[in-house]
Amino acid sequence: MPTVTQLLLYPIKSCAGLSVPSATLLESGLAAQGVHDREWMLVTGDGQFLTQREFPRMALVVPRPDGDCLRVGFPGQPDLLLPLAWSEQDNPRRVRIWDDAIDAFDCGDAAAAWFAQALATTCRLVRFRRDVVRPTSVKWTGGVAARTLFSDGYPLLLIGQASLDDLNARLRAAGRAALTIDRFRPNLVVDGLDAFEEDYAAALHTEGIEIRPVKPCARCPIPAIDQASGIPGPDPLDILQSYRANARMEGAVCMGMNCIVTRGAGSELRVGEALDAELAF
Repeated sequence: MPTVTQLLLYPIKSCAGLSVPSATLLESGLAAQGVHDREWMLVTGDGQFLTQREFPRMALVVPRPDGDCLRVGFPGQPDLLLPLAWSEQDNPRRVRIWDDAIDAFDCGDAAAAWFAQALATTCRLVRFRRDVVRPTSVKWTGGVAARTLFSDGYPLLLIGQASLDDLNARLRAAGRAALTIDRFRPNLVVDGLDAFEEDYAAALHTEGIEIRPVKPCARCPIPAIDQASGIPGPDPLDILQSYRANARMEGAVCMGMNCIVTRGAGSELRVGEALDAELAF
């Protein structure tokens, strides 16, 4: 029986993750300790989103809830404190993430200057607005409506521990170092599935919760970046290419499954919780 072994949020898109013992499962993703997964995002001056693909140093930006603030750290800089309470000031900024253009809340010049110093590039920090709904594509959900914040496309990313173990065995056989799960930036890690069995799961559920895997996750170069140092290294895609090219994704190398929440929004999900897996064979 699959068991939840890790729950992870990324308060600021493409920055360091936050591992939590429990999280609220929302239609739009995980929330815990007053923050939501991918609630903030860095953008260029004209609103285009930024990620570790272009700025690997984003891995060293560490956001952590601290009372009524989000405390953000970066080596060599004083911490930045972002209030968790919503400001009544309307400071909109139009931003673009992949094919979606939406209104976000600009977090101000002080935050922009702090991140510009950290990343050595001009940028702005924006926050997802409560009055905005960003729907996911229904192409992969069978017509089921879902939504997300600033994730690439879906509210949850699931990876089985056995899938990482399988990849690491192949990397070691090739004389390369094993990778940690944070390279693949999942929200939900489960043990008790066979390697890549999450690809064939129709649903993972408890009595009150149903999580439905809907779309394979095509991998980009981010797994090559050491999340502890922000330094790119050998890219595991060459190993993954040998056995994880997915015809459903036009040959893209895939690892992990994008998921939606189809029952139990508002429920708590905990590390150590057992899930029933319904396979789609």
